This record gives sequence, structure tokens and C-alpha cells, in this order.
Amino acid sequence: METQAWTVYLLRCSNDSVYVGCTSNLEQRLKEHNYGKVKSTQYRIPVSVITQIIFHDKYKAYLFEKYLKTGSGRAFLNKRFL
Repeated sequence: METQAWTVYLLRCSNDSVYVGCTSNLEQRLKEHNYGKVKSTQYRIPVSVITQIIFHDKYKAYLFEKYLKTGSGRAFLNKRFL
């Protein structure tokens, strides 16, 4: 039995900002970002992947995404991933 993989991803936006997201299909989600279908990034395209972290537990993936969007999570992100 194959388990579902979840990806927490960091994108570099055209205005040099960083977007944090989580998905089970990064390839499809990246297309949605670059086609302007994601409200948070529609005015900051094109976007490109900086890094991706794979989880096999959906709950842990979304918790990590939520953490990266906090103040201490942003500090961690800037120190470890950028």
C-alpha cells in the first residue's frame, strides 16, 4: 500500500517575497500558482520553487506549514532555507 505524500514548499515570487504552501501534488499546484489561479500569488508571478519538504503525515505537513508562517517559523525559514 502506497502512502500519500504531502509537500510543504517554499516559492520565490517575482517581487522576491517567499510564499509557503502545502499540497499533495506540487507539480499541479505550481501550475496553478503560475497561471494566476492562487489569490495569494496571482500578482507575484512567475514563481519558482526554492525548496520542498516531503511528509507522509498530512497533519504534520500542515502543522509545519502553519509553523513556517509564524514569527519564529519565518526566522527558522530565513536561517535554514534561504
